[in-house]
Amino acid sequence: MKKLVWMFVLGLLLSFIIACSKPESAEQEKSENEQAASDQLEPEENAELLIWGNGDQNAEWMNEVIDEFTAEYDIDITFEEISHTDAPEKLQTDGPAGIGADVFMGAHDHVGSMNQAGLIYDNYFEEQYQQEMMEGAVNAVSSLNEEDEMDMYGYPISVETLTMLYNQDLLDEMGFEPAETMDELIDQSKQLMEEHPDKYGFMFEPANLYGNFGFMSASGAYIFGDNNTNPEDIGLNNEGGVAAAELFLKVKDEILGLSPEDLTGDVIGSYFDEGNLMYMIDGPWSLNNRLETGINFGSMVIPKVDNGDTPSPFLGVKALFVNAYSDYPQAATLFAQFATSYEMLEKRYEYTGEIPPIESLQESETIVNNELLYPFVEQAQEAIAMPNITEMQYVWEPIDTAYSTIWKGNADPQEALDRAVEQIEETIDSELE
Repeated sequence: MKKLVWMFVLGLLLSFIIACSKPESAEQEKSENEQAASDQLEPEENAELLIWGNGDQNAEWMNEVIDEFTAEYDIDITFEEISHTDAPEKLQTDGPAGIGADVFMGAHDHVGSMNQAGLIYDNYFEEQYQQEMMEGAVNAVSSLNEEDEMDMYGYPISVETLTMLYNQDLLDEMGFEPAETMDELIDQSKQLMEEHPDKYGFMFEPANLYGNFGFMSASGAYIFGDNNTNPEDIGLNNEGGVAAAELFLKVKDEILGLSPEDLTGDVIGSYFDEGNLMYMIDGPWSLNNRLETGINFGSMVIPKVDNGDTPSPFLGVKALFVNAYSDYPQAATLFAQFATSYEMLEKRYEYTGEIPPIESLQESETIVNNELLYPFVEQAQEAIAMPNITEMQYVWEPIDTAYSTIWKGNADPQEALDRAVEQIEETIDSELE
């Protein structure tokens, strides 16, 4: 049974004091009474909570959550604006020191390291979240426990991934419908560029694992084995990895003969915003700024690759986490659950426009009718949660370098990817010594 449940079942309903060291583990099998216990979970007497979260619209939403939670539970809550990217690192020192937030917002890719360091509690209501939320969001905030079993640690609040954006005016001028396959996209691009030598059909960053993983996964490549939990099994240099590299070379040879240095995100975005690019890959975070340019564009699921599979790009998840050093873990857990209820996440979408992780909410009329955003929801169903284990940090640079080398024609795809994977394995081994 998990740490929080262990405390509850033993009846430790009052706040407790944790010394400035990692809390002792209390992993045990879930009991049949655990669900009943969760229904009776109550905040500790005289509980006070500190919450960390993003600013702007996120802060507006969080303050509304705080107001409604306080009205129901009569708990004093303080909110501090600490971004979801900074909070996990800040907790490494503030958590053991007893000054960290009881609940904080973080990105899912820190889950593995936070869990290893004993900084976060597992999700007390895991079964409920598995039933209500998309599988990718649950997987993203899950990690191996001390018994090598997967546990859910976060409370997801939003998901994001990549789709293909297209210039509707260029498609209309050429008489095209949005491409359904990469071969069709390449063919459309050729025709456009024949008539308009100053324009491009498709641009992407060839040395960008985050942006290109969808093509790799659709071809059969993977980062780590066992659902991205086994760093001893790296699948980036298998047949799928090579097939993705060959697709990139086809794009280069037929429609995009620029160097990686000339294909930065800023350059690609400028071409698109100026009406000189028909297709590009991007995330939902760009939609509002792109709308302000006045360009007539749409979004769609990334076209299928040669084998007929739809690309599965990375899925990113923002979530709330409960600090394992909190003096009020039950109150903190209740707050995290309250904030990620259907009602509160519906409000969050209204404030931020970010995709909620609850499947039924994703199919609400407001989201389905959002023609720019809904393709991201559809793409998210195919997306794969970016690995959250610490070894992922050693993957980015070698793979990006390999694809840059391949693009420049300086290495055979298989040889370049083999060298990259060898470098990743050596780095992981050296860091574990």
